[in-house]
Amino acid sequence: MLEETRQALSPIVEFEILLVDDASTDETPSLIQELLKDFPQLRVLQHHKRSGQSAGLRTGIHAASFPWIATLDGDGQNDPADLPAFWNAKPNGPEAKKWMAIGHRMDRRDGSAKRFASKFANGLRRRALRDDTPDTGCGIKLFPRELFLQLPWFSHIHRFLPALIRRAGGTSVSLPVSHRERTRSESKYGIWDRAWVGIWDLLGIMWLLRRNAAPIVKEIPRS
Repeated sequence: MLEETRQALSPIVEFEILLVDDASTDETPSLIQELLKDFPQLRVLQHHKRSGQSAGLRTGIHAASFPWIATLDGDGQNDPADLPAFWNAKPNGPEAKKWMAIGHRMDRRDGSAKRFASKFANGLRRRALRDDTPDTGCGIKLFPRELFLQLPWFSHIHRFLPALIRRAGGTSVSLPVSHRERTRSESKYGIWDRAWVGIWDLLGIMWLLRRNAAPIVKEIPRS
């Protein structure tokens, strides 16, 4: 996946790759040492204890050196070849400061039970939050680093970024992406535990959206 990412981004933009190891207990640490020799763009951040996907996202973004963040899950299901389309879709004007793109997996390669659960959860969230996003669980996203740092942080924030960015006066768009079968690692989520956590998170986000959002500010130029 790292090599695919390098091939996708090298022709279009200067970049770094931040790999967040969420306290792996397999052979990941030893493999990382070999990867660091082959990838000069690679930086590795390790958690002392397992902290979850949102914590890994936060760790990587806080450590990042560049103004734009692209995210990918580490299990190989996201295709780095989709990243150039995201980069080319970003606006060039001031609206880019509050803009994000998120992938929409058009042909899911998960099991039928997981696809059903995801479709139900996405539909429920979309109706409740009105974020006009069909697939917030997709790991491929692109957004300004500074924008993320302005948002309230909590566990599972990665599933609600479009709603939070819209609350901040920004814009989110969904772009079609491919989806591949899982080739390594295994899901840390069960269908039912994810459902219960998702319900609590959804209630919390609905509460947050009903609080006062940040005002849209316009600076008056000197005449």
